[in-house]
Amino acid sequence: MTAPGSLPAWLADVAGEQPYPLVFATVSGAHLYGFPSADSDVDLRGVHVLPAAEVVGLRTGPETLDRDWTRDGIEVDLVTHDLAKFCRLLLNRNGYVLEQVLSPLVVATSAVHEELAALTPGCVTRHHAHHYLGFSRTQWRLFGTSGELKPLLYTLRVLATGTHLMRTGELEADLTRLPAYAPPYTGELIAAKREAEHGRAPELGDYAADVARMTAGLESAAAASALPERASAGEALHDLVVRIRLQ
Repeated sequence: MTAPGSLPAWLADVAGEQPYPLVFATVSGAHLYGFPSADSDVDLRGVHVLPAAEVVGLRTGPETLDRDWTRDGIEVDLVTHDLAKFCRLLLNRNGYVLEQVLSPLVVATSAVHEELAALTPGCVTRHHAHHYLGFSRTQWRLFGTSGELKPLLYTLRVLATGTHLMRTGELEADLTRLPAYAPPYTGELIAAKREAEHGRAPELGDYAADVARMTAGLESAAAASALPERASAGEALHDLVVRIRLQ
């Protein structure tokens, strides 16, 4: 397992406890985004492989599995998609799945995981900006109604990640690694969140003005992006799914 010391070592046991083989399981959520709290739960995301009999027969297996539990006082949420569904999401300008397959916080991996990661550059398009703009609007509205720090940081994070992706073609989900895009008080916000998962946002700046500036920056980066209009990895992902399904 490749994960920071703040995550429990027993997460490595998760792969062997699932009903279907895992292609990978990685850590998402606040741990990936660079601002976990002392009481943050652990969000695991990944891919499982349904056997051929549960795909081509009359009884089909689950395309998505969602399981949550608590161990040693830590809440864990694991969501996995079948390989075929995950590949369809990869080709559908879905930033979530890009972040999951490329997460550096790896709980379980495989050769197929490496293949998926190698194919992700052919999945990225300029239209991924829509994912990040949409997510930022949702989180900004949530901040407006709750005043909590968490949705504010999520808003800043997705705008910074989306802008960096549009400009460079590289995915970086950790807000602490994107200082060029974030307001100067971001470090103080992260420090405050480490103390409480659902604390209220301190008054450190004009959040509305900064979110508007970052939104405009993402929109401008998308309009000028050299990223392609369409994904090019479709055939390669199709071949991968067929090969693994028939093994």
